Amino acid sequence: MAVGDVYTVTKPTQETVMNRFATLLAALPLAGCLSIADAGALVDISVVDRRTGERLEVHRHQGRLYVAGTPGSGYAVQLHNRTAGRLLTVLSVDGVNAISGETAATSQSGYVLAPGQSTEVAGWRKSMDEVAAFYFTSLADSYAARTDRPRHVGVIAVAVFREGIAPAPAVARPSRDNDADALGGSASTGAAARAAPAAEAAADEAARGRQKETSRLGTGHGERLSAPTQYTDFRRATDHPAEIVSIHYDSRARLLAQGIIPRPRQLPQPNPFPGGFAPDPRS
Repeated sequence: MAVGDVYTVTKPTQETVMNRFATLLAALPLAGCLSIADAGALVDISVVDRRTGERLEVHRHQGRLYVAGTPGSGYAVQLHNRTAGRLLTVLSVDGVNAISGETAATSQSGYVLAPGQSTEVAGWRKSMDEVAAFYFTSLADSYAARTDRPRHVGVIAVAVFREGIAPAPAVARPSRDNDADALGGSASTGAAARAAPAAEAAADEAARGRQKETSRLGTGHGERLSAPTQYTDFRRATDHPAEIVSIHYDSRARLLAQGIIPRPRQLPQPNPFPGGFAPDPRS
């Protein structure tokens, strides 16, 4: 594998549940290496203005990271592997997987970064050659809202997995009686799982009802950009992410109103007519 390639991960096959994934290569490496937001121990994440190439300023507030976006401005998510090993990064934008377009889960497809690699993900993957550009837009125009999933608009996150070694071949397969338990499924668990989509739908409906009352920013599905990639193999060391790094975003006006961005100190204004008589000058 060449350093700098970006990889994507597909769903596991039945024989490789939870561990083995076919993955895609990341894009070409960025010039130089970055001390970005210092957001994670394994992966740094930042948001970059695609027109200027500048990273958006990160504001820390009550343990969270925030950036201010400008409506209509295209952006990319910049990722930097701080480790000496390969990492899988599952990218969620507004609660949607940036590769597959599924409602995001940590077990889904992601990009693999070589040791020390930095790369930019500039949009929703449409094929092995193109993405649809990320851009800041109104909540109603966001890709998540236009696919009826507006509830998690306003957060960009990466679930990070270390690479594991290949396990010994399995000797036995669980019997059918144990299949439900192996998938986390008792009868009551199954009922709860069936109830979850209804709860999600209700929450999304409530979020849609609030769209007219808010100027929150979301991420749109923009023009096609060239972003060639290819598959690779990656075996997760664990079923759960080694870390999850998140950056929240909204308009500058809303972040100011919420006290997330400190308001600039108002300097006293000069008065052209302060009154009184002319004093003697200092000697």
